[in-house]
Amino acid sequence: MSKKIVVGCDEAAYSLKEDVKKHLEEKGYDVIDVGVYNTEPSLYPETAEKLCKEIIDGNAPQGILMCGTGIGMAITANKMPGIRAAVCHDIFSTERSRKSNDCQVMCMGARVIALQSALMLVDRWLECDFAGGGSTEKVELMNEIDRKYR
Repeated sequence: MSKKIVVGCDEAAYSLKEDVKKHLEEKGYDVIDVGVYNTEPSLYPETAEKLCKEIIDGNAPQGILMCGTGIGMAITANKMPGIRAAVCHDIFSTERSRKSNDCQVMCMGARVIALQSALMLVDRWLECDFAGGGSTEKVELMNEIDRKYR
């Protein structure tokens, strides 16, 4: 059974997305690529929405969004119902995004992280699962707040 993941970017992170996509495919992932497919100017909120829709629709359990800083993608992704996204540029935050916050979307910035660091963080993010425990009540409350305002 293939592991599925969805990836997306804006033009600033096109090269990073292509490298991450290749890395994931080499690790056996079935990668759904929601764009962009070149370095022409684009609007990253459109890509973030497409990626999150793939997760919401059940086509993949997780996704990776990339733009110049990762911030705009994370902001947009967190506007989608039920989605938890985090900017991941260091090992501790990357691990906590999964273990403590059960994030489905990892966001990175091509202008602030080197390729080797990005690939290492992708691997670590995918190795981590939600730890539950004391974080369970917090994630449940996040979900409740999300439902309340949707």
